[in-house]
Amino acid sequence: MLYLVATPIGNLGDMTYRAVEVLKSVDLIASEDSRKTIVLLKHYDISKPQTALNNFNEKKVVPKLLERLERGETIALVTDAGTPGISDPGYLLAHAALEAGIEVQSIPGPSAVIMALTLADLPLHSFTFKGFPPNKEGPRKRFIAMEAESPHTLVFYESPYRLVAFLNNSLEMLGDRQAVVANDLTKKFEHHYRGSISQIIEKLSTEKIRGEFVISIEGLRKEKAKTKEDSDL
Repeated sequence: MLYLVATPIGNLGDMTYRAVEVLKSVDLIASEDSRKTIVLLKHYDISKPQTALNNFNEKKVVPKLLERLERGETIALVTDAGTPGISDPGYLLAHAALEAGIEVQSIPGPSAVIMALTLADLPLHSFTFKGFPPNKEGPRKRFIAMEAESPHTLVFYESPYRLVAFLNNSLEMLGDRQAVVANDLTKKFEHHYRGSISQIIEKLSTEKIRGEFVISIEGLRKEKAKTKEDSDL
């Protein structure tokens, strides 16, 4: 059995009872970074062996973990924060396990995407999660521009080092739409920057940018889409 276990995105108190019970019961915990996972395990008095599974060693480690699963061992996969496979390692192991006929269970929990959306004051009936944009400006602009005509709320992750560059590129590719930038969700200094993209850029220009960010941007409004269609005629 393979368990995909969601872990807190900042506040250790957000760990679910079921997730704790699973981590206590498995034979092995595969973690993105054992140094970070050990903090969580100590907090909940969990003593289990760990092995590293991350973006750098996935292809090498997955076959070894698959062998253990096929022998009947139980493994829990956790990442540094949130749900495995969502902009984090996890897909390759889950895919290999399912292909081999091994049961896979997802243990739900905290989600930065969902939390950011519920606080964004933007339409939630449909959204598109894009994950992390490319690091370089050219590919990043093309990445953003792909969603220029989408009516759905757009959600991105971004690092503090490229946040302003990403917002400037979004302003250029999407126009000055309403947006919310969520910073350090569930942590002590959680903060939300709200307004148009240009207003948020201005607010950030006077602050030290640090921590983790989830950016929600409104989709193309119907009236704007209609205006553009009319202008193309």
